Parts: sequence; C-alpha cells; structure tokens
Amino acid sequence: MVHIYIDADACPVREETYKVARRHKTPVTVVSNSFLRVPREPLIQFVCVSDAFDAADDYIAERADPGVLIVTSDILLAERCLKSGASVLAPTGKAFTMDTIGGQLATRAIMADLRAGADMPTIGGPPPFKDRDRSRFLEALHLWLTKAV
Repeated sequence: MVHIYIDADACPVREETYKVARRHKTPVTVVSNSFLRVPREPLIQFVCVSDAFDAADDYIAERADPGVLIVTSDILLAERCLKSGASVLAPTGKAFTMDTIGGQLATRAIMADLRAGADMPTIGGPPPFKDRDRSRFLEALHLWLTKAV
C-alpha cells in the first residue's frame, strides 16, 4: 500500500505534503521526537517517538519498503530507506536514489571533516530553502504519487 512518512523535525514541506496526499487519498505519517501540530484527518497520523538518538529515523526505517515514500533531508536515513526498497524525496524535490546516495554520503563525510578542522573557516550548511524548492517538491511528490497508484 502506498504510504508517505515525513521525517518531521525541521521539515519545511509538511503542509505541501498534506495537500498533495489529500488529493491522491494517500495516508501520511508524521514522525517526530517532539509534539507537532498536524491536521486532525483520517489520512494524517502523528507519531511522537522518544527523544533517544535516531528514534524517529529508526521508526521510519523500520517501515520503509516498496510503496513507501520517505520525505527527509537526512542522507543517512535516506540510505537506510533506499536499501529497504522505499523511495526517498528531499524537501527540495530532489529524489535520493541508489545511484546517487554514495556520492551524497561521501560529500557529507567530507563536509563533516572540513567543519571539524580547527583552522578552517566556518563552512555553512545547506543553502536556504526557497520557493522554487517548494515548487519542485510539490511537482515531484505529485509525480511519485501518480506513478505509485
């Protein structure tokens, strides 16, 4: 069965996900380690996990399988879910795939090493989230749901 899981901590596209999921009558589970307000609708469920390290990631990864779409910007979670056969979409609309995840993990490791360097200037995180990212996400989610159903 088609299902969407949102790694909800700091996810900027929850409302957009609800909107598209309603149109496609697709269930959504929002997973976080702290309370979040979600619409009270039959298709939308909120799960609050413990504040243990990676508890939300573990909950989502345990449910990742073919027919499931994970919305996350977490590369490590994306890799775990892809290995289980799930599809993974970043809030920017970019799909994580088995063909690209290796390079993304390598880039993540390099950036972590650079940030850890004591003599290195501050290296920023990802670019700011923009309206065009939101638009790409909406399009990518709609296309995924259209193909999945």
